[in-house]
Order: sequence, then C-alpha cells, then structure tokens
Amino acid sequence: MGGPIVLTQIAQGLGVLAGAAIVKSLMDKPMAGPFPRCPSCNGTGRVSCLCKRWSDGDVGCRTCSGSGRTFCSSCGGSGTGRPLPVQLSVRRQNPPPGSG
Repeated sequence: MGGPIVLTQIAQGLGVLAGAAIVKSLMDKPMAGPFPRCPSCNGTGRVSCLCKRWSDGDVGCRTCSGSGRTFCSSCGGSGTGRPLPVQLSVRRQNPPPGSG
C-alpha cells in the first residue's frame, strides 16, 4: 500500500522542481523582452532623482515621492532601449491667397 503514495509524492516533488526551474529561467531573462536594455538605467526604468543628486540630506521631492528614484528620461520608465511611441499631428496649410 505504501508504493503508490510514495510514487505520487515523488511525482509531485519532481513537478515542483520543474516548475521552479521554469520560473528561475524566466526570472533570469531581462525584463526588457525582445528589445535591448536601456543603457541609462540598465533596464530598471528608474534613475536617481535630481533632488537626490543635489540633496543636503532631506527626504526627497514630489517628483520621486521621497524615494530618491524617478522614471528614466531615456526610456520613459520602460527599461528598454526602444524609443517611446509619439503621436504627431500634421495640419495641412492653406495656400496663400492668389497663388493658384
């Protein structure tokens, strides 16, 4: 009677180990995905806030909420080296009167 229980426990243990190995392999990959890491923040999306650089020991500012870290200006906080999407609106200019 002890045979099937032991085999079940071994199978469950191997399943847990396999799951842990998969999670570890996913965590070891950079969070940036298919894009390269941002060189300014090394993929974290955060850099030292200006208030921290020029601080005389105070807590922080409103921009960083007192954490001393703010969004990276190079990647916009995404952590990737890809440019931020920007929407441009172009207006057609009317031709000057009498030109056509």
